[in-house]
Amino acid sequence: MMQTPVIQARGLVKRYGTVTALNHADFDLMPGEILAVIGDNGAGKSSLIKALNGAVIPDQGEILINGSPVKFKSPIDARKAGIETVYQSLALSPALSIADNLFLGRERRSQGFLGKFFRKLDERSMKAEAREALSSLGLATIQNIGQAVETLSGGQRQAIAVARAAAFAKSVVIMDEPTAALGVKESRKVLELILEVRSRGLPVVLISHNMPHVFEVADRIHIHRLGQRACVIKPSDYTMSDAVAIMTGAAPAPGPTTDIHAVA
Repeated sequence: MMQTPVIQARGLVKRYGTVTALNHADFDLMPGEILAVIGDNGAGKSSLIKALNGAVIPDQGEILINGSPVKFKSPIDARKAGIETVYQSLALSPALSIADNLFLGRERRSQGFLGKFFRKLDERSMKAEAREALSSLGLATIQNIGQAVETLSGGQRQAIAVARAAAFAKSVVIMDEPTAALGVKESRKVLELILEVRSRGLPVVLISHNMPHVFEVADRIHIHRLGQRACVIKPSDYTMSDAVAIMTGAAPAPGPTTDIHAVA
């Protein structure tokens, strides 16, 4: 029995003046998978992801969540549909605590008079849930949930952003270049976090230029070229050189009758 994609896009078009960023682009994310999205600079990856998370409104095309058409007018709409995005900039507030950052924009008020009329926050429950979210992803080494994010290392900050997305995502977690600014050890921890998120049943979209990381964790690889999906390949069937060749146009995208290894 064929599975219904968690997120599906058909014929997405996005133009910026005379520049076409998305040229009838298609996209499919299946349940429980890590789908890597790769492409050369200017290929339209960012526009595709922004269309899927509500940051960009396509000029044409259709987006479906679990088979049902949706129209996102903002990232808030995408969040309501269960789509969480971890941006390369992390979107964390350095001066706030770990717990405050996890609930940033979703602060929980205390029950009763103080919460209703004085908007008092329920800090106890937020701290408890924040600690539980970190522990569930194997981040128990961060002891003080009340410490400021600016005191953390780059890898720990990335982990906080991933934990926030995993805690609130119901459909999918999108990760934009999560290891771009990290060292080897910190990158390894983030890759482990990505696998942990997938093991909890959440599919992951991984946008990355790091081909070794892509081939290590991805179940499938969406190759984007010239504003549209060139093809989707499995890492087990192709090499990193193959993927780069398709991505840059040095080799044709494989189809039903095309074998990239036969191309000179």
